[in-house]
Amino acid sequence: MNKKAVVVTVVGGVNVDISAALASTFVHGDSIPGHVAVGYGGVARNMAHNLLLLGHEVRLVTLFGGDAFGAMCREECRRLGMDLSMAECRSDLRNGLYMCVNDQTGDMIVAVADTDIIEQLSPAFLAERIEVLNASAAVVADANLSTAALAYLMDNCRVPLMVDAVSTAKAARVVEALDEKTSRCLHTLKLNRIEALTATGTSSVEHAAQALLARGVGRVYVTLGAGGVLCCDRQHMVYYPSQPVDVVNTTGAGDAFLAAVAHAQLAGVSFPQLAIYAQRVARATLAVEQSVNPEIMNISFT
Repeated sequence: MNKKAVVVTVVGGVNVDISAALASTFVHGDSIPGHVAVGYGGVARNMAHNLLLLGHEVRLVTLFGGDAFGAMCREECRRLGMDLSMAECRSDLRNGLYMCVNDQTGDMIVAVADTDIIEQLSPAFLAERIEVLNASAAVVADANLSTAALAYLMDNCRVPLMVDAVSTAKAARVVEALDEKTSRCLHTLKLNRIEALTATGTSSVEHAAQALLARGVGRVYVTLGAGGVLCCDRQHMVYYPSQPVDVVNTTGAGDAFLAAVAHAQLAGVSFPQLAIYAQRVARATLAVEQSVNPEIMNISFT
């Protein structure tokens, strides 16, 4: 695939990320030495950045706030080369902000996502851009979108729609949207174990995947941390084990996984084998401090 030969439209949030890495064991209510970094994130923005690195032309459909954080994010997206012609700046809204605290091993202790601005990415907002979305090779979205917006995309996208569940609270929106949709289905859904079990009310990831397939999802990926990934469609239910990695930061690994899935599918890699490649990309992201690893462009399908 030639660089920037395939257009992918990404829909969802763009945040400023503030992350803290503890240098010693977490103690509730105490001040702990560590390192604090400020960067750029948001599930949609991270996926868009990964897709750019993987050689795609990326169109970003999002809202930027009218504050300093919004200006910072907008400038960074432009600098990276994202097409912002379908994005909008809203002076009356604050930009998305994400704060997380990771322990000394890189695992998250807690995070706070202030992403209310994305609630304004309404079905009407998306309807004004649907022809542009459908001119893409694929649409990749995050579940920070409202239930109504997700259902609108499911009903109106004529190209493959791939969604990241984001969190347990947001995964419920995906299930609600699947129940509300009237016509088309969701091509691909990526969740982690907790998101899958909570959203479906099931007791195993296998049953969760089957419940999602029954609701109209075409392909389900349930990431299991050190347990690997479960890949399901109507013909397959396959586990791929994980490989060892020295975790530096868990933020962004799931975003990288779905971006890699989209990239591999558009390159013609077969399901479910493309998940092996996606695992490599996610593993490379776990090994760096930032939420996107520039070296993923050097990872091959084989």
